Amino acid sequence: MRSTRMRAITGSLAAASFSAVLVLSGTAGADDQGPGSDKGGKAVDKAPAGVELTTLLPERISVHNDSKETAITATVKNGGTKDSGPIRLLVVGFDGLTVTNAEGCAAIPEGDLPEGSNSGFACSLDDLAAGASKSYGIDATYDLGRTGKICLPVQNSDGSKTFWQQGPVPFGTANPSPNAPATPLLLGTDNKPVAPGGDELPRTGPGRDVLPLGAAGVTLVAAGAAGVWWTRRRPA
Repeated sequence: MRSTRMRAITGSLAAASFSAVLVLSGTAGADDQGPGSDKGGKAVDKAPAGVELTTLLPERISVHNDSKETAITATVKNGGTKDSGPIRLLVVGFDGLTVTNAEGCAAIPEGDLPEGSNSGFACSLDDLAAGASKSYGIDATYDLGRTGKICLPVQNSDGSKTFWQQGPVPFGTANPSPNAPATPLLLGTDNKPVAPGGDELPRTGPGRDVLPLGAAGVTLVAAGAAGVWWTRRRPA
């Protein structure tokens, strides 16, 4: 009887430990990302009166050198005095950074992705209250042998206006760690590929940061020293 009871207790403890591991594994990546930053962001179309929409990305992420997996927290914030109404946040990957999932969001069909991007998700919000923010856990892979960028546009519900866009902004490191379990990457840093003779960055993508979103006719814009560049929707 005592032996049976001990086995039951041991089994319960093991199950509890396993559950704790699952919970912790889902949050560990986000907890180690440092403060959020709006680096590479710029207001584009005029938002409704009293609404101030911005986004935040972590200052640093960590890429597993074997699986190439990483976790990114993307946050949309309303710093205004009035509720936003229906909006959507897009999470788009470029070059070596591929977005594989965004919690609670829908994948953008391949034919509707911005030119030059490899993946994307659309996160719809019925409303974002004044002073409130909403964070999304993003799963991604990063090919450390290439450069990698991410882009966060915030739009109205039908995508006809872009109120704010962060990026495409790079994550990267000038000091790769090929022999370590993971490589830390910093926001706003061009990646030096982890490869022999990797002194020169490979040129990936179309070489421009202004990219239209296919079917919705949405234009992603990039903030730079000369201001905001626009491009027309690409031909069908």
